[in-house]
This record gives sequence, structure tokens and C-alpha cells, in this order.
Amino acid sequence: MTIEQKHEELKAYLRALGSVAVAFSSGVDSTFLLKTAHEVLGEKAIAVTARSCSFPARELGEAQAFCQKEGILHVVCDSEELEIEGFSHNPVNRCYLCKSELFNKIWAVAREHGIEYVAEGSNMDDNGDYRPGLQAVSEQGVKSPLRYAELNKEEIRALSKAMGLPTWDKQSFACLSSRFPYGEEISAQRLGMVDRAEQFLIDLGFRQLRVRYHGNLARIETDAKGFDAMADAAIRGRIHAALKEIGFQYVALDLLGYRTGSMNETLDKEVLQAGQRA
Repeated sequence: MTIEQKHEELKAYLRALGSVAVAFSSGVDSTFLLKTAHEVLGEKAIAVTARSCSFPARELGEAQAFCQKEGILHVVCDSEELEIEGFSHNPVNRCYLCKSELFNKIWAVAREHGIEYVAEGSNMDDNGDYRPGLQAVSEQGVKSPLRYAELNKEEIRALSKAMGLPTWDKQSFACLSSRFPYGEEISAQRLGMVDRAEQFLIDLGFRQLRVRYHGNLARIETDAKGFDAMADAAIRGRIHAALKEIGFQYVALDLLGYRTGSMNETLDKEVLQAGQRA
């Protein structure tokens, strides 16, 4: 299928649903899904965003601004992951615990507004990594329209650009809890450290990045442009000083650069295969 045919397949699928509440994070995928759903379903497509300490204020602000601009009903609900039993211990099924809680709340919002289905924005590229959150998607009957239409990230960016969406070249983002190695305790204070560190780098001009938390060490992952910027000793000095003030004793640059799911590299094959089947 061509990319245009996949887009039409997506529209037909959404049209058949009749009404949908989109789990909206303001990222590339959920923005494209929400915009397409609203074009097809009008007021029968709503957005639901979860507010928590693992979701940066800038992302929530972007979600609110987009829905206001597009005239889409936007519901913000509180879904504090740290209150979920066992979540703060950061087990390997952390994302499952989080998504289960999140979709419960989105379903409640959907029912309150007379919406028949809940949808989320995973795409075909998400099938190849450890994604325990997809188990919650399956268990709760949440729809995955982008995977149904077999759209991958590159195609979603291309279609987003053609539609004039501001997110077409937005950096990929995952919740701040993904910055911690499995088994490393997650707290509001530590999430705040990661958030402040990443915001500093963004304000400095870095685009695609992660600040991974390893106790008193911050491991920075960035793209090729970020590596070029790091060649400047003055820039490195500013970054080290800022992150030390935030609370990190050491600051390291990951030589492999930015990559999704780098914390999954420590998992054994059986765990990875179980997550991919979810």
C-alpha cells in the first residue's frame, strides 16, 4: 500500500468507529491520530491527556494549545503513576502498570462524554521493542488505529508535514520514567531532576535527547547535531555546571548517541520476547 492508501485506510477505520477518545500526549503520533480523527469525526473525537510528574509541563502546554487551536474538546485528568502500587520500584512491567491506570481513566472520560471507543497512538515501529504497555492496550480493548493502517513513524511524519502539523519534525518523546534503569527507585524529586536537565538542554538548542538517570551520574544521549554541539568546550562546561547544580555529581555523554529503549538493553531475551508479544 502507498502512504496515501494507508492514510485513507486510517480514515475509514476511524469513521467506522463512530466516536473516539484519543490518548493525547502532543507527540508526533498522537497529534497525527487526533487531527485525522477530528477531521473524520468532528466533535465525536475528543482528546484526553494525563497530568503527572512524569509528563513535562511543556508537553501538557503544547497539548492544550493544539486542541484550543483546532477546536477539539480536551480533557486533562490526573493520573499520578507514583501512587500506583509497585510503580516507584520501577519493575520491568512499569509501563503496563502505568498504561492500565491511564486507560482506566480515559475510559471513564469517554463514557462520561458518550464516546464509544478509546484509541492510542502506537505505530508499526513499536512492534519491534519491549513494549509492556501494549498488553494493557490489548486487555482494555483500546484501539491502535495507526498500527491497524500499518503506518510507521517515517510515514506519520511525512503525512503530518503534508497536513501542516507542527509536530511533523518534533523530537520523539517518552515519559520521564523511562530514563531510569529497571529496579532504580523513581521519585518525584528524581523525575524533577531529569525534567530540569532535559529542559536545560532543549533551551540550549538540543533537539533529540535523553538524560538517563544513574544515581549521581547523568548519561546524555543525543543525535549527530548534539554531538557537534558537544565539541564546544564552553557548551560542555555550561552543561556540566547546570546539571551539577540540579543535583548530578557526574555528567557523561553516551557514545552510541540517542536511541529509543536503551534501558531495555539490559533485559534478557525472554523478557523482551514477552513484551513484544503483548
